[in-house]
Amino acid sequence: MATRIYARICLQVKVRMVKPSASTLSLVADRAMADQKELPKMPVPPLKQTFELYLSVLESIVENEELKRTKKLVEEFLKEGGVGERLQRALERRASNTVNWSTDDYLKLDRLDNRRPVVVHSNFGILFPRKDIRENHDRIRCAAETIASILDMKTMIDNNTLPVEYMKGQPLCMKQYEQVISSCCIPGLKTDSLVFNAKSSNPPKHLVVVHNCQFFVLNVYHSDGTLLTVEQLYVQLERICNSSPQTNLDSVGILTTQQRDIWSKIYFSLVLDKTNQESLSAIQSSIFILCLDRAMPPALDEMMDRRSRTLHMLHGGGSQWNSGNRWFDKGLQVIVGEDGTWGINSSHATADGTVLMNLCDHVVANMKKPQMMQSPIKDLPVPQKLHFNITPQIKKDIVEAKQHIDKMVQNLDLRVMVFDHFGKNFLKAKKMSPDAFVQMALQLAYYRIHRQCCATMEPASLRMFRQGRVDVIHSNSVASFAFVKAFDDPRKQNFEKVGLLEKAIKEHTRQTKLVIHGQSMTGHLLGLMLQAAGEKMSMPDIFTDTSFAKAFHYQLSTSQITSKTGCLTCVGPEEPGTYDVSYGIMSNYIDCTVACLEPSNACERKNPTILIQAMKDALLDMRSLLEQNSTYKL
Repeated sequence: MATRIYARICLQVKVRMVKPSASTLSLVADRAMADQKELPKMPVPPLKQTFELYLSVLESIVENEELKRTKKLVEEFLKEGGVGERLQRALERRASNTVNWSTDDYLKLDRLDNRRPVVVHSNFGILFPRKDIRENHDRIRCAAETIASILDMKTMIDNNTLPVEYMKGQPLCMKQYEQVISSCCIPGLKTDSLVFNAKSSNPPKHLVVVHNCQFFVLNVYHSDGTLLTVEQLYVQLERICNSSPQTNLDSVGILTTQQRDIWSKIYFSLVLDKTNQESLSAIQSSIFILCLDRAMPPALDEMMDRRSRTLHMLHGGGSQWNSGNRWFDKGLQVIVGEDGTWGINSSHATADGTVLMNLCDHVVANMKKPQMMQSPIKDLPVPQKLHFNITPQIKKDIVEAKQHIDKMVQNLDLRVMVFDHFGKNFLKAKKMSPDAFVQMALQLAYYRIHRQCCATMEPASLRMFRQGRVDVIHSNSVASFAFVKAFDDPRKQNFEKVGLLEKAIKEHTRQTKLVIHGQSMTGHLLGLMLQAAGEKMSMPDIFTDTSFAKAFHYQLSTSQITSKTGCLTCVGPEEPGTYDVSYGIMSNYIDCTVACLEPSNACERKNPTILIQAMKDALLDMRSLLEQNSTYKL
């Protein structure tokens, strides 16, 4: 139940990067470190405010009798000197003694304790603009340049010269950037653990390259500490490709697609062998993983091709294609396919969406610059292949993992849309928040399909606070419910509908501001509930109430991540039978992906194609409403 409170989250708040000149780089490094130390701690919101928001969210999704019962439970919880005040004081004490109490809760419950597979359910993919790759040497060249671009950013992270990002004039926490590098999730029986090697006393100097499901260590630093050039990386990657032909070897990487409790038991068996232990250590400590992939089957048209390439980033296509050419526990996997499909797969446990998108935009932009050709050094050490000793039981586990990922691939339905009728320029001209407008279009689309509103989440950044991650904006509200009910009502005048849209957008904007300033209702309720559990007290009725489950069982899980270089984010659903919507709002168009996992109950089945069409219709109808209402002013 608690894990539902934090649905799959990726950042949606745009940030501004301040780029220093070369002459002031060292000063920026000092300022960056000072800014991070001066970031405030995550606050604990006022108790009364949180429950006012909670009741407001419930009004759009529960019946009146249920709401009345919940209001009485809230009154009881908030009584002076009662259990609510006691838990609030305890949470405030924990917050004062913790770097970030909210991040601790989020990582534990939503990521590390979650026993679902990380592939599709947690990890996210970012698809880069298609690369012109015709021959294998084109792919190797692309991979070498990508490595060099990421290592360029790693150097800034290592030297504390990565420009600090700002939001609304406030510096943001940059911790997540170092967490992407040299990080890995280690499976555990009940909870996973994270390892971060980037800032260790002996940070790793190698990548791991996977080709035809075979793993190789590639050292990217010379003995004098300088990085390999693009040409030197090309030579090493060519050596790896030449020494790893396609075979029927067991795909150890496919094991990372399993459910976490199953994978943890297999993992403990693997590490009993010394050779396996050494290979796993090399993978886990590597700076990142490079996956040199086979081409996926050709698609029938451009839109289906984009869908196929998006799924390639998300899960690799299944055991017959590239899902075994991965290590999904890594913080960062870079993927380069034979057909020009190119992008990343990243762990949500280590960092959030816009942090990775900033990294990806850096890579794509950097690779557009002219590259200096340098002669490779001929005496580079040969990349070393990693070996695994596979027992009959682990062979059986690999077969089961293949069956598991293939079923997941079959059950995942994903559709993409490029809505090219308008983008943020039109909405800003109407003085409307582009993100809030799209969120209201999603509310209208869902209501038209299902004739009811649903619990809807959108993430917001908490990086204004030290080690801040994300928390939830509830897009469903009393105001959004009033808007969607009225929109198709012929008895309502256009000016009334516009007024209701105005109120819905203002409410969404108000909630967004509350969350990014540390006043999240969702995180606060979770903190109070965990506090009660930690004190081993009887769980207050407010947290076992049916309304509580409904408020956080998101049927629509959404996120906005907008790229500056044409990249596209893709995320899988947290649970079967729910929609996951990722979108980017550009100047004159909107990119969107909708994903759904088929549930066991056919009655709960959702159709991404229908939602995408309903969303498109809602956006066009809302634009038409604004254009028809010539006197509209916000």
